[in-house]
Amino acid sequence: MKKYVVFYRVSTKKQGNSGLGLEAQQRDVSIYLNTYSEQPYKVVSTHTSIHSGSDIEECPHFQDAIAACKNNGATLLVAKVDRLSRKVSVFSRVIEEVDVKVAMMPNADKFQLHIYAALAEQERDFISKRTKAALAEAKSRGVKLGGVRAGHDKAIAAKKEAAKQRAEKLRPMVLELIKSNQSNTSLAKAMTNLQIDGKKWQPTQVKRLLKTLSI
Repeated sequence: MKKYVVFYRVSTKKQGNSGLGLEAQQRDVSIYLNTYSEQPYKVVSTHTSIHSGSDIEECPHFQDAIAACKNNGATLLVAKVDRLSRKVSVFSRVIEEVDVKVAMMPNADKFQLHIYAALAEQERDFISKRTKAALAEAKSRGVKLGGVRAGHDKAIAAKKEAAKQRAEKLRPMVLELIKSNQSNTSLAKAMTNLQIDGKKWQPTQVKRLLKTLSI
């Protein structure tokens, strides 16, 4: 019987209390267990951590999850790569220590997980540098920074820019797939089969992606 230790992580106490973020992870893990896992399976234990930052290895809940994997010969199951760590060195150490499965990338092997972890770290660093550069530029123009509304607008703008950057990474693959997939439905199916972005694509998502890329 396949055994799992499930690890959930939310970055803030607010997320933990509200269930936002946590519910999405639980849904993804449930889909993996019921659709992609070897059957039958057993969830040995579940661990939930409210933890931000890159020092996940120092988190008691994470340490308990690793210990449970070793003691029970179980696989560590997380919803997304970045729920384990956005730091590739940390992620690499973990997947060498215990077997790891990522719910949103059900068929990914260890080599592919290394790549996704590296991309997650690159995205984190890029967003950080871009945000600092944008703030410095705004300050040089005499823009007054701070305030609730300013912070809110800045967060929305950063989110939109991050979405655009993620879309741009997919441009080469999308352009290639469009050659043999004329409809959004067939393109969504092809992208899902290829595990692009590690999710099941819907025609509406493909439509938004094409709009973002001006294709």
